[in-house]
Amino acid sequence: MSFSVSGFDDLEKQLQKMADGAEELSNTTSIPLTELFTPTFMQKCSSFSSFDEFLSAGNFNADTQEAFEAIDEEPFNKYISSTTSFKSWDDMLQEATDQHISKKLGI
Repeated sequence: MSFSVSGFDDLEKQLQKMADGAEELSNTTSIPLTELFTPTFMQKCSSFSSFDEFLSAGNFNADTQEAFEAIDEEPFNKYISSTTSFKSWDDMLQEATDQHISKKLGI
């Protein structure tokens, strides 16, 4: 009995893409917020076209890393809850991170 199986080239390419993405992620120590919160992400979860527009509309200063880290969590979470599909910054950040990792891994 003899039979042929095809599709292994596609599988091999997908696995290589995932391996390359995993290697890139393992060498990453930080990801810019604008890379996590892409225009596509922001348009899907809010009425804003960019993360900068989102922050600006809420009067949140994020000109520097220090300024962003100094944002008061309670009003920021209220703003996120009222202007996005997320309940909090943690939820929003987690979803953006998950999507970024999935994209890098090609899944």
